[in-house]
Amino acid sequence: MTKTNEVALVGLTGKVALVTGGGAGIGRSIAETYAALGMKIAVIEIDPQRAEAVRASLQVAGADALVIEGDADNIPQVTAAMARIGERFGRLDVLVNNVGDFLKMGGPFGNSTEDQWDALYRVNLRNMFVVTRAAIPLLRKAGVASIINVSTIEAFRGIPRLTVYGAFKAAITGFTQSLAVELGPDHIRVNAIAPETTNTEQVKATPRVPPANKDYIARWFPIGRFGEPEDCAGAAVFLASEVLSGWVSGSTIHVDGGALAAGAWLQLPEGGWTHLPIIERDGYVPPKA
Repeated sequence: MTKTNEVALVGLTGKVALVTGGGAGIGRSIAETYAALGMKIAVIEIDPQRAEAVRASLQVAGADALVIEGDADNIPQVTAAMARIGERFGRLDVLVNNVGDFLKMGGPFGNSTEDQWDALYRVNLRNMFVVTRAAIPLLRKAGVASIINVSTIEAFRGIPRLTVYGAFKAAITGFTQSLAVELGPDHIRVNAIAPETTNTEQVKATPRVPPANKDYIARWFPIGRFGEPEDCAGAAVFLASEVLSGWVSGSTIHVDGGALAAGAWLQLPEGGWTHLPIIERDGYVPPKA
């Protein structure tokens, strides 16, 4: 099968996608992957340098693209951006709500402040409300459309010292499910992607692991590595495509290398599995080579 036929089978050629925070990391990978499949791309990006970088990348790729510098949490800016998208493309087939960040606001919940709560709310949940509400008229114009919310695997398990962040990410699941029910009659599907730790500008995970501990990565993740932006881009292609996922709505894809399924299970150095701490003083003795 030729690449042209493969692209045609996905069924995204000529469709219009908006990716928020599309200037770097997962958002940029999604935007570039959509462009490679023949989609028309709109990006809202708050950082001018990242906006210029993705603009140049999409131009080199020959994509029909509109990159807008703006804040996805700013209602007037988002309203203006939707007007530009409407003028340029006339409709919106796919919305990817990608903006999110823990803002390095970790620590005991008892020490957290109202200002931190508000900041985390805006960057992890409120912007989804703002952009989605503004996009609904353009999504309805498409006739059949898809909304994809980027969450995190931390929405499905506890995360100590990042309690407020985890709470807002968990709220994305409820937002996704309820909106899927509400917009289903309009032929708008709503789903989410929940990645585990992924190498992006926000978190460069792999380089932070000391060389002596590199082998622990393969034992922590059943797939044996941290995530890459392209992993989420693949899930975003699936959820955008009416051909591939036309009866999928209200769901979350866990892009996590099997980590959530593993739970507390950890692979032993010699290949077995345990859900107990591996502490030599408690009796664990590695087998002799």
